[in-house]
Amino acid sequence: MIHTSPYPSLNARFAAVPQLVRQVAERSPDHPAIVDAPSRAVVTYAALAGQIDRAAGELAGRGFAPGDVLALRAPNSSAWAAVALGAMAAGGAVTGVSPLATEAEAAAQLASASAAILVGEPESLLGSPSPVAPSSLSPGQLALLPYSSGTTGLPKPVMLSHANLTAAARQLGAGLGLTPGDRFLALAPLAHVMGFVVSLCAPLAAGATVVMLPRFELPALLEAIQRHRVTVVAVPPPVLAALARDPAVGRFDLSAVQAVVSGGAPVSPELQAEAAGRFPRAMIGQGYGLTETSAVIPVPDRAGMLPGSVGRLAPGTELRLVDPDTGRDVSPGGPGELWVRGPQVMAGYLGRPEATAQMLGVGGWLRTGDLGRIDAGGNVFIVDRLKELIKVNAIQVAPAELEALLAGHPQVADAAVIPRPDERTGEVPVAVVVARGPLDPGELIAWVAARVAPHKRIRAVRLVREIPRTPSGKILRRLLIEADRAELAGAGTRQLR
Repeated sequence: MIHTSPYPSLNARFAAVPQLVRQVAERSPDHPAIVDAPSRAVVTYAALAGQIDRAAGELAGRGFAPGDVLALRAPNSSAWAAVALGAMAAGGAVTGVSPLATEAEAAAQLASASAAILVGEPESLLGSPSPVAPSSLSPGQLALLPYSSGTTGLPKPVMLSHANLTAAARQLGAGLGLTPGDRFLALAPLAHVMGFVVSLCAPLAAGATVVMLPRFELPALLEAIQRHRVTVVAVPPPVLAALARDPAVGRFDLSAVQAVVSGGAPVSPELQAEAAGRFPRAMIGQGYGLTETSAVIPVPDRAGMLPGSVGRLAPGTELRLVDPDTGRDVSPGGPGELWVRGPQVMAGYLGRPEATAQMLGVGGWLRTGDLGRIDAGGNVFIVDRLKELIKVNAIQVAPAELEALLAGHPQVADAAVIPRPDERTGEVPVAVVVARGPLDPGELIAWVAARVAPHKRIRAVRLVREIPRTPSGKILRRLLIEADRAELAGAGTRQLR
């Protein structure tokens, strides 16, 4: 069974994101495109279009040619956006390198992306005396090379075309109802697909204003929302938890916010309800997408979302729910692996034909590796990552379900659940927890046990200072599993119940 989107199709004529910026600049040259929150500096659409042209000219003068890849390693800024769009306007592609990456990690990314130029100070490329106007760009031309999250393996370069980026930007704009009057808070790193597509391309394509933050600091974020009358906020789950629970939030005027969307990992309905208490006029929802789908599969809806849902399918998107063991579509209402097809789906992994074949199947269906369901109203719900399901006596246990439960404990600031080998049951769930204060592991184990079926009970608790996550908020479960195995090996322990 193929599920389709309830939204109208996107029939607008194709234009690459740099061209969309120019179109807005022609209509509304003085409208703010990007506001730098710390300095309060404003870049209008006319100024941004000019910066894109100058960056393209400067890069061309340094030998950057169509088909080349530009690597950007810097914090979020309007210059980052202008240089990235300038490289695309010049016919090249962009790969964002996290400022937090080690030298070895950065070097590996530059090599795998075959980057021609590495830029660490994008401001230095905006002063060219010979600007180059955006050239004709084809829909299938490579535009962005983000890297998959690496939660279940090594990151891979994802080939996203201009058509992918434009489709995703317009799909998000349709769901969120973005207009030129919106002010969209850009917190996620632009080096990550969530930051570049969701927080930059989508609002720019709609002619809205991007309020740019270089890093997460709660007081600075709250000040930016209040001062710039931000209407749409997109944040990872830990930031949503801070917005819901930190007492400092109550000292700021957040009344302009109309939508708060959490992405990168599941959030519980309880956390959504807590956040709603801080944003009484806003829709509190969660988004879902992969790097391989330009960060979009369903889209959050500003008009309202069911608690626990990640929205309804984006315009032009098709979905199948497939039994991962048989490859057959599951019966209506039943959970299955999400297979997706649409204009936002990647062309493949750069230089990785085998990995591409594993991800993209016959007919253009992309296997997400996520277990989910869809209700009669078209609302999509994510159950968990298939590869992260824990099997206790052959019964599947979803870490996301336990993580959402643990997040409701008053002494738990953050939590992840991982599998631990067990001779008797095959695997057992283990909680890795960041505590808010004094926390008794035995009490927490008993608290969870009183709320779940026996096979879902936590068998051990490890206290840590921080849960490792990707820039978009996804738990790096692989690192936690490796640390747990190393700790057990060091203690000479084969199992712990």
